Order: sequence, then C-alpha cells, then structure tokens
Amino acid sequence: MGGEIELIAFMGLRKLFGDRGWSIPHFLKIETDMTGEELLRFLSIESAKVESFIVNRSAIAVEEAIIHPGDRVALVPPGVPGPHRLLLGIHGQTKPAQPFGMVFSDTDNDTKKDEDQ
Repeated sequence: MGGEIELIAFMGLRKLFGDRGWSIPHFLKIETDMTGEELLRFLSIESAKVESFIVNRSAIAVEEAIIHPGDRVALVPPGVPGPHRLLLGIHGQTKPAQPFGMVFSDTDNDTKKDEDQ
C-alpha cells in the first residue's frame, strides 16, 4: 500500500535538511500510515525541534498528526513569530491560558453589568 510523502521544513529545520543532503522538498517512501511522533523518530528528528506539522495545508499538532502515503507534510519548529503563526494556522496550538497577563472571567462581566445599572 505504501507511497511517498513530500516533506518541507521551515527556519532551522531547513538547515537540518541541508546538513543531511536532503532536497527541499524531500520525498520519503513510507509503507503505511504513521503518527507524527513516529515520523519524527523515523526521520531521527527530536520532537522538541518540531512544534507543529502542516499536513496537506492544515496545521496540526505533532501529537495529533496521522501521516498517510501521498501526504504533503511541512515541519514547523518552535519560535515562529506571531504573525507567521497566524498565517500558518498554528496560532492556537500553544495559546497561553492568560494572554498578555490579562484575565477574563464571567465575574468581571457581572461586576460591569452591576455597575452599569
């Protein structure tokens, strides 16, 4: 059943591809479906070096990815700046619980409603 996947990489991971003599895109033959973590092990890439995958133009966390023969897969490292995260579709994957130190709660809204009355 196998087939090839097409791999590309961003930022520092592009250098890793170059160091290994891989073209970009790099074509890799796989025999069966594999998880994102299995793909990284197969590629001998530490999981800490990849924050997210883009599989067939959809961003997905490494832990949730299932790679099928024929897929196009991009490896996205940690540290991608904010605007690019939004454009790549990975903006919500490591979203902090309290963005910019701000706290939003229903009690804040209730207090404001009481003050307005």
